[in-house]
Amino acid sequence: MLNRLTRPAAIALTLAALGAASASAQVSDLTPPSDLTAPPADATKSATGLISKVLSRGTSEEKPAATDIVTVNYTGWSSDGRMFDSTSARGNPSTFPLSRVMAGWKECVQLMVIGEKRRCWVPQDLAYKGQAGKPTGTVVFDIELLESRGSPTIPPPDVKEPPKDASRTPSGLAYKVLRKGTGFRHPDGLREVLVHYTGWTTDGKMFDSSIPRGAPTPMRLEDVIKGWSEGVQLMVEGERTRFWIPQDLAYKGQSGSPRGMLVFDIELVKIN
Repeated sequence: MLNRLTRPAAIALTLAALGAASASAQVSDLTPPSDLTAPPADATKSATGLISKVLSRGTSEEKPAATDIVTVNYTGWSSDGRMFDSTSARGNPSTFPLSRVMAGWKECVQLMVIGEKRRCWVPQDLAYKGQAGKPTGTVVFDIELLESRGSPTIPPPDVKEPPKDASRTPSGLAYKVLRKGTGFRHPDGLREVLVHYTGWTTDGKMFDSSIPRGAPTPMRLEDVIKGWSEGVQLMVEGERTRFWIPQDLAYKGQSGSPRGMLVFDIELVKIN
């Protein structure tokens, strides 16, 4: 696949509707929390008026940035106890950019770490602001932050060259681990792997990414560019690493392919 990367069309990121979705019979079975209209004394209030409380602690110390794309499970209630939207009821988490959600939601999720569950009381001026057809007053969300990834349209700050603390292999491949993995085994060069990735040229132009497609991509390491095959074999499952791949390990100046050194953020989701 990565021997012939195609330039994607304009990126379309599917947003979950945070509020206007009509409730189904399954949705109506979800019970509102007992503290819906009276946040407990141990809840925290921010300067903006957002109130939140951690329901269960996360599995990492990593918090999303304002421009990140997050994957979440959530349920939202209006102040009268009506549940108006829920990924739990639909049976699927939602993925969307934080830059496209209500101010209170964005603030709440940025307080969280991956794996955390939090209840957020969002005042009207940070929610729907009295818009017709939307819940009025304070709305309450239970949110579980499953994953957070940088926006593929925003290049990393070190895209032009590897930083001094990057590791290098004898072939000239440079890399830096962004998130340690949870696995122990490394794929061999013939394995199929499941990965999320984004690739940039050194001028910051994104030329391919799995993230807007909403699902990791399967690929065989024998079918990809040399720098990719070498780099992924250094990884374990759950790891996220940035690679600086010189041209002779990438597309070797082939017409119609990105030229020069390429930078990839790769997350090894699974070794098949």
